[in-house]
Amino acid sequence: MNIKHHLDEATLVSYTAGSMSQAMALVVACHISMCPVCRDRVQESEAIGGMLLESLNPAPVSDDALSQILACLDEEPELNTEPEAKRAEPSFVKNKQRVATHSDIPRPLDDYISDSLENVEWKRIVPGVYYYDLPCKTERSGASRLLRIAPGKAMLPHSHDGNELTLILRGSYTDEIGRFTAGDIADLDSEIQHQPLVDSSEDCICLIATDAPLKFSTLLGKIVQPMTGF
Repeated sequence: MNIKHHLDEATLVSYTAGSMSQAMALVVACHISMCPVCRDRVQESEAIGGMLLESLNPAPVSDDALSQILACLDEEPELNTEPEAKRAEPSFVKNKQRVATHSDIPRPLDDYISDSLENVEWKRIVPGVYYYDLPCKTERSGASRLLRIAPGKAMLPHSHDGNELTLILRGSYTDEIGRFTAGDIADLDSEIQHQPLVDSSEDCICLIATDAPLKFSTLLGKIVQPMTGF
């Protein structure tokens, strides 16, 4: 796997700090499981963060700080009813050093789908373009989905109101930025407008996360958007 497109530095810092949405963190975790370069960058970012913490001067605390903490521990915790298998693992690289276990299924994605992309229940947007929404929902989750595009087909042209992460799992596409193959990630912001065109002989399957709805530039895109949630 020859990965040429990597994560932006700001994205890596946000991921390491645990400040990004669950949907975005899932895509980042999947890319890191496939990309040794970005995996090393995450470890470097963590090391820098650790040194910065060690350099901070201790802050004074009140005399009753311990009793306040113990009182909080005595309170009944709020139960998280979300199934364990459905939670993203933004810190898996730090704690488990897990890497991809299948040729095109990153390990973090195993918790959301089975071990095969063939069994995904795809929904059609237009002929040759399909999607599958992932159950990746929290208060600040954004949206995460799989996208499958047939050879020679293109995604509807669009720009972004926010950020978009696109990880290539299978096949390849070309757009205004360049050519993306398996393992590559497109880390895009609101300044980018593009139309990915599949140039591989097999379906191109991507894992995508957005933190705001897309801005379609064609009438067809604006028609299908309410139906798909893109």
